[in-house]
Amino acid sequence: MPNWLLPENIADVLPSEARKIEELRRAILDQYRLYGYELVMPPLLEYVESLLAGAGDDMNLRTFKLVDQLSGRTMGLRADMTTQVARIDAHLLNRASVTRLCYAGSVLHTLPIGLHATREPLQIGAEIYGHAGLEADAEIQELALATLALAGFTQVRLDLCHVGILRAIIATDAAAQRDQIALVALLRAKDAPGLKILCADYAPVTRDALLALTSLYGEREVLDRARKALPAMPGITQALDDLTALLDLAGSAKVTIDLADLRGYQYESGAMFAIYVPGLPNAVARGGRYDHVGEAFGRARPATGFSLDLRELARLLPSAPRKAAIRAPWGKSAALNEKIAELRRAGEIVIQNLPGHDNDQDEFDCDRAIVFQNDAWHIQNLS
Repeated sequence: MPNWLLPENIADVLPSEARKIEELRRAILDQYRLYGYELVMPPLLEYVESLLAGAGDDMNLRTFKLVDQLSGRTMGLRADMTTQVARIDAHLLNRASVTRLCYAGSVLHTLPIGLHATREPLQIGAEIYGHAGLEADAEIQELALATLALAGFTQVRLDLCHVGILRAIIATDAAAQRDQIALVALLRAKDAPGLKILCADYAPVTRDALLALTSLYGEREVLDRARKALPAMPGITQALDDLTALLDLAGSAKVTIDLADLRGYQYESGAMFAIYVPGLPNAVARGGRYDHVGEAFGRARPATGFSLDLRELARLLPSAPRKAAIRAPWGKSAALNEKIAELRRAGEIVIQNLPGHDNDQDEFDCDRAIVFQNDAWHIQNLS
C-alpha cells in the first residue's frame, strides 16, 4: 500500500479549500463575539469517563479510544465538543450567571455519519448555560440561522422537534419506558407497522399517541393536528407551545415540524432543531436543549446550543477568487526590503521570487510587481 494513501473518509485540505474554510471560521467566530460568546478550546483527547458523560450510546460508538501510556486509563479522541464545553462551564468557570461559550476545532468519528461525510469534521458551535427559559432556545436558533446567512445561504429549512412530547407520552407507562431506545428507532424511521407490534401491550392512550407521532410532520398545521391527536398532558401542551413560539421566531426560514425526528433523544432534553440547505441531503446544523449533561460534572445547569461542520459547509460554497498579490525580486537591498515591509504592513500580499524559480500558486494572482526605476523601488501594474 502506498505510504501516501489516507484512510477512508479522511482527506487533506488543499490551499484554496483551506482558505475558504479558515476565512469562514474567522467570520463566524467574529460574529459570535458580537453576540457575547466567549471562545474556549477544549483538548483533543481526555478520559472517556469525562468525554462521554451524558452523551449516549451513539457517541460512545463514534469515539476512537486508546490507552494512556502515563496512567493506563482509557482515553477518547473527541467525536463532539458539546460535552467538553459543558464540563468547562460546570467545573472550571463555575459561574452563577448566564454563560455564553463558543468553540471551533476538529473532531474524529469512527464511522462517517452520512454519505461522503468526512470522519474528521471541523466542528464549530455555540452554547448558552444558566437560563432555562425559551429565550435561550430562541437566541441559539437565531444564531444558527445567522451563521448560515453569513455563509451566504438564503434558502434554508428549519426542522423543529421536541423530546418532551415523547417523554410525556411514556411517563406513566412502564412498558413504554423500558422500550425507549426501540421506540425512538421506530419513530425516526416512521415504521408504523413495527411500532404497532411493539406497542401491543401498552396502555391504549400511550399506543395511540405513539402511532400518531409517525404522521405528525409537515408545516405549521402539524402543531394544530398534534393538539387534537395527542393527549392533553401538561408536558405535551408546553412542548407544543414552545415549538409554536420558536416557529414564529424563525424569520424568513422555511419551517417544518417533525415530531418523530428524535435524533439525540438520550442527550437532548427539550426543543431540538435541524437546518437543511440546498445541495446537501443531511442536516448542515443541529441544535437543541440538553439541561442534564452538567450533572455528570457535579453541577446541573440549563443548557442549549448548536453546532455544524465547517468543512461540509464550505464544500457547498463556490470557490473563492484568487487574491491579488505583488511580485517582488529577491535581494539584499535595504530599500527593497523596507518597501516590501511597508506594503505588508498595509495589508498587501507580497511574494518574493527566489533566485532561479517562478512562483506557482493556486491562491494568488500577481497583478503587480515591485521594479527598480529611476533609483527607487516602485509598484508596476502587470496587466
